[in-house]
Amino acid sequence: MKLYLVQHGDSVAENVDPERPLSAIGRADIARLADWLARRNVKVSAALHSGKTRARQTAERLGSVLAEAGAIRQATGLAPNDPPQALLDLCRGETRDLLVVSHLPLVGRAVSVMLTGDPDPDRELVQFRPGSLAMLIRGESGSWRLGLFLTPEHY
Repeated sequence: MKLYLVQHGDSVAENVDPERPLSAIGRADIARLADWLARRNVKVSAALHSGKTRARQTAERLGSVLAEAGAIRQATGLAPNDPPQALLDLCRGETRDLLVVSHLPLVGRAVSVMLTGDPDPDRELVQFRPGSLAMLIRGESGSWRLGLFLTPEHY
């Protein structure tokens, strides 16, 4: 199984719009990421998001290109301060590739826990920023490895 874990694209400031939708830069970055992944024939069974506007918009853009029809949906356990275990629980038993769009600090903490097994909230093995993607691969033994990490300037 491959997990494509994405930090939502760049969003407008809260004082501009309390819903914090994607900014023009965020929309452009996520469109480029969707194209980059599509050119590599990436397909996922579902595109899950936290429900926050910026995460939903990111998942909709990516999912419209990568996910099976009707497979873009909100999932619990993907809010910024949710424990990484909630994300791991979403992946448990999943055999097909999955796209998950969430926020800092969850995305960074989840990658660290998945790769080391250590729940230390201060450990940051990869440095996410808006529009970043980590592709994690779960092996036969159930352990995870980092297959790819991209930031907007790389796609």
